[in-house]
Amino acid sequence: MITEIKTINERSIAEAVKILRSGGVIGMPTETVYGLAAIGTDSRAVEKIYEVKGRPSDNPLIAHVHRDYDIEKLVFVEQDYIPRLMNEYMPGPLTLVMRSRGIICKEAVCGGDTLALRIPSHEGCQALLRAADAPIVAPSANISKHTSPVTARHVYDDLNGKIPLILDGGKCSGGIESTVLDVTEKVPRILRAGLITREMIEKVAGGCEIAEHKDGDKVKSPGVKYRHYRPRCRTALFKEDEIEEAKLLYDKETASGNRAYIMCRTPLANYFEGKNLLLLGTGGEEIASNLYERLLQGEKEADIIIAIDMPREDGVYLGITNRLRKSCG
Repeated sequence: MITEIKTINERSIAEAVKILRSGGVIGMPTETVYGLAAIGTDSRAVEKIYEVKGRPSDNPLIAHVHRDYDIEKLVFVEQDYIPRLMNEYMPGPLTLVMRSRGIICKEAVCGGDTLALRIPSHEGCQALLRAADAPIVAPSANISKHTSPVTARHVYDDLNGKIPLILDGGKCSGGIESTVLDVTEKVPRILRAGLITREMIEKVAGGCEIAEHKDGDKVKSPGVKYRHYRPRCRTALFKEDEIEEAKLLYDKETASGNRAYIMCRTPLANYFEGKNLLLLGTGGEEIASNLYERLLQGEKEADIIIAIDMPREDGVYLGITNRLRKSCG
């Protein structure tokens, strides 16, 4: 199979819709990461997603719809805070887990009775969703457990020869996957942290919990059960008060002839003068936007990425530390 990358326009969207409606899968951009997309009511097409990615069959998918889609065709909107959350943060990097009406195929929800639903803010993705006028399910467009793609080229590097088309919508601005929020109960629970923070949710819903995932729990959200986001090189992770230990490992690796890179917040660069660096930026949103791109850059240049953890775990940093520890810990 020949894989083509095409800039999003009316012609490429029409081609993408034709592929989707014929049971195919494509790569599509969102504001968070690129997704591997199929029509969510087509069981065979959804199975292709799992086959292409090598994704475990008990890891559910997120359904994406355009901003004018009637979500009550797909889910039961049961809590009074849900419309307020949607009005405030959707379209955007927020996924809501609600009771499913059973329209999305069982393969996408892994036989469960809930559906993870989101409305992306990426305008190119919105144009595709509107043209398809159907719920499109999509995990990240990469080989399972590899670092998530934030450019069309990243998708191509993983899935060349496995899918016919990748729509190029530029670099994803968000950089990490959406916040997944279970809204089936009176108090919403974060299943996967992201750019929509606990504090932002509390402001609208009046409260917010963070789920503790345990072995044997029924999985409602992607990104919680398996080791994810791993680059194809060795990694190590140190806290910010372990900088000297990180430098010692760097020196040991380079003395052994290995290519080592330090990945850290830009304000820490002075501590690693003269060393190979993958700088993430300064503020939380900037770091989130750059994280996967630096990991994917690093795996091409380094034998080992030595990462320095974040100094905080609140706000956006909760999602960043989640990805950083799963990718490098």
